[in-house]
Amino acid sequence: MTTADTANPEPLLAADEPAAFELFNVQARGNVVLVCDHAANRVPQHLHKLGLDDVRLADHIAWDPGAAAVARQLAARLDAPLVLSAYSRLLIDCNRPLHSPQSIAQRSAGVTVPGNLGLSQHDRQARIDAVFRPYHDAIERLLDHRDRQPTLFISVHSFTHVLDGKPRPWHVGVSWYRDARFARLLFDALARSDDILVGDNQPYPIEEAFDYTIPQHAARRGLPSAMIEIRQDGIRTEASVQAWAARLASAYQRIEAAALAIRLV
Repeated sequence: MTTADTANPEPLLAADEPAAFELFNVQARGNVVLVCDHAANRVPQHLHKLGLDDVRLADHIAWDPGAAAVARQLAARLDAPLVLSAYSRLLIDCNRPLHSPQSIAQRSAGVTVPGNLGLSQHDRQARIDAVFRPYHDAIERLLDHRDRQPTLFISVHSFTHVLDGKPRPWHVGVSWYRDARFARLLFDALARSDDILVGDNQPYPIEEAFDYTIPQHAARRGLPSAMIEIRQDGIRTEASVQAWAARLASAYQRIEAAALAIRLV
């Protein structure tokens, strides 16, 4: 690399590539804000798919398949604004603290990510500045604009039906951070249906060492919050996406008034 190249490095995102985040239904007036941290499996062009093939990038290691589709449908049904990440979690994970080894994972689910090996601090900072910060700044701005409006906060994810060779029995999970009241209301509303098994803080709890979005945006502001995890084999078709969005919207609408009455200290 020449001196000129060092002084003017190639930007992480080319001018014709999408921004780090997508805003959907941003003028909505509902009482809940939705986010989707792992909405996309896109990788900037000049990083050459991080050395992975299309099969790997279609897998859960690169994103949460189906989560963005459910989140968009849910946002429309609840008249809710939605912020979605626009790049793969392998580029930088928008739901991991920057100090976490999984922020820019060198291996994920046993798969080595060649494009993440031997990164310089400059390389890491470029991903933070181009993707991580803009996504979270967008969430901050949205919440700032709603400062006088009662607001609930939901993060939408999906999870694999098998992990390390073990089937996972839950069809959907509701997780919470520090205060379980809003998540418990959602859990109970979903669990009324006898055709699904709902995970309570399963398949993943929210932990400050591993999760960033809800601790940073919801807990810090005192907003009642929950993370919804939908099993991926249940949201593979347009019909199943619509069905899950309808189920989640119905559960939320039953408990919204009680959730808004929650006050976090």
